[in-house]
Amino acid sequence: MSEPAGVQVGTEADHHPYYRPKDAATLILVDRSGPTPKVLVGRRHDKVVFMPGKFVFPGGRVDKSDNRVAVAAPIPAELEQNLLKGSPKITASRAKSLAIAAIREACEETGLCLGRNVSGAKPKLDGPWKPFADADLLPDPSGLFLIARAITPPGRVRRFDTRFFTADASAIAHRVEGVVHADAELVELVWVEIGSQPLADAHAMTKNVLAELERRLATGPLRHDAPVPFFHFYGGKMHRDILGA
Repeated sequence: MSEPAGVQVGTEADHHPYYRPKDAATLILVDRSGPTPKVLVGRRHDKVVFMPGKFVFPGGRVDKSDNRVAVAAPIPAELEQNLLKGSPKITASRAKSLAIAAIREACEETGLCLGRNVSGAKPKLDGPWKPFADADLLPDPSGLFLIARAITPPGRVRRFDTRFFTADASAIAHRVEGVVHADAELVELVWVEIGSQPLADAHAMTKNVLAELERRLATGPLRHDAPVPFFHFYGGKMHRDILGA
């Protein structure tokens, strides 16, 4: 489910009653093996209702089960602290759910799974986590970084409170074949440079988040102590604040 990747700015009528945003997570995979970093995007099917034919990042709503999934390692304490910043206040278990949801959605939509083999462990995972169990992996959120948070404007019929994560492509431990095909939600996957043609008509919020990621990548290795922007709307305008500031 790729809806949260765009955070829906100006894509729907804005006269709906108030809907509480649903927690969601998006994962931007980055390949830094070459001289210019590339990000992984998937092109949506032309016949889907939301953003047909657009290039998006994998993402979707948090599931109730995300917090209960066994993991190869806990989320870094610094990442947890970033996720706990801002309002409404959330619990540490909810922070874990957000990070795990990003990994689950990426595997479901792209077939690329971020996990790690834990010596002696035979993962008992099913449903969307079965690909991990089949490869003797547990999901591994230890390499995730929070890049941004964004909330869909009021008045939209679908609203998301989305956390945008990034991880290095080297964290991909398993590939599920056949997930992306002509009749799937994503019909192709492409590694592209930030600012390249496939991203030229990306959603406005997607471009905002990519600009943040590009600035972070330009400073060297990603760090948890970098400012995390929070995009939200009031008074009919978008505002960019810093979480925890």
